[in-house]
Amino acid sequence: MKLGLSIGYSGAELDIPVDLVQQAERLGFDSVWTAEAYGSDAITPLAYLAAKTERIRLGTAIIQVAARTPAAAAMEVQTVDALAGGGRVVAGLGVSGPQIVEGWYGVPWGKPYYKLRDYITIMKKVFAREEPVTHQGREISLPYEGPGSAHMGKPLKSILHMNPHLPIFLGAGNPSNLRLAGELCDGLLPLGFVPSRMADYRERLEEGFARSGGEKAIGDGFEFQPSVVVNVTDDVRGALRAMKPRVALYVGGMGHPELNFHNQQMVRRGYGEAAARIQELYLAGRKAEALEEVPDDYCDESALVGPPARIRQRFRAWEDSGITGLTVSTRQPEVVELMADITGASKGATV
Repeated sequence: MKLGLSIGYSGAELDIPVDLVQQAERLGFDSVWTAEAYGSDAITPLAYLAAKTERIRLGTAIIQVAARTPAAAAMEVQTVDALAGGGRVVAGLGVSGPQIVEGWYGVPWGKPYYKLRDYITIMKKVFAREEPVTHQGREISLPYEGPGSAHMGKPLKSILHMNPHLPIFLGAGNPSNLRLAGELCDGLLPLGFVPSRMADYRERLEEGFARSGGEKAIGDGFEFQPSVVVNVTDDVRGALRAMKPRVALYVGGMGHPELNFHNQQMVRRGYGEAAARIQELYLAGRKAEALEEVPDDYCDESALVGPPARIRQRFRAWEDSGITGLTVSTRQPEVVELMADITGASKGATV
């Protein structure tokens, strides 16, 4: 199984754990992943890490598609890939939510499914450099000829000779976007994944594979890489409790009451009553009470916490689920070492 390391996005201060990333690379980790919300961006840190590493893949989990046009996203990831020596960057895409899309980026929410379809298709055309890029989509068209257009747009082809095979992954959890990932993408960053739900994801992806001609499968031309919080500790209850503020934030407040993807994922995992109560309390400003409504089991299902023996035992469900990779969310060097040992990644370690 391929191992990834998630370093997320910034808090008030930008903190890129270079030593941890270099340790992961030495121990055989396949990839490192950045993120963005409304602070640090996902792409710039990868350029910095490209100069500090030699082979580890550099992925975004995720680029928010509202933040930049598809041509700009293609330019940025291909620029970093060129700086990194080629064949190292993975473009992970996602839509975020309407509060950020309209409130932070100032663009319309529109039809996110069709926006993603247009976005991915345009990026692939930019990568391929087969001809000047044109695209007539439901959400995005090139050249642009909509309101305010000068009607002088010219189809262009990238000056930079790009990596035509740079992989595009999609961050997705709902059925339509899972099908889209299977149809158009090279991999999935599954939102809300736990091993017991693999059949649901597989079914939708296979519908997408069929749309693309049926030549892809999980593990054969398509990567499936969820993320998991890992924490080595003797205090399991304390570790689960430490996860709850973030869960309460995402399930309760990271999105509009009528459209919160993280809340929807909690419902899909069978915690509908808890999801509704967390959102109600969080939006009422009762954040401490919302935290108390987060079930321990919900956190434990999506994490590997406890002493090394417990982590090893609980890892088996992830290993047996059929995923091709696992991204570890941690800042603990001992976790990086433990996961490399558990998965056998350390057999390819370098000194």
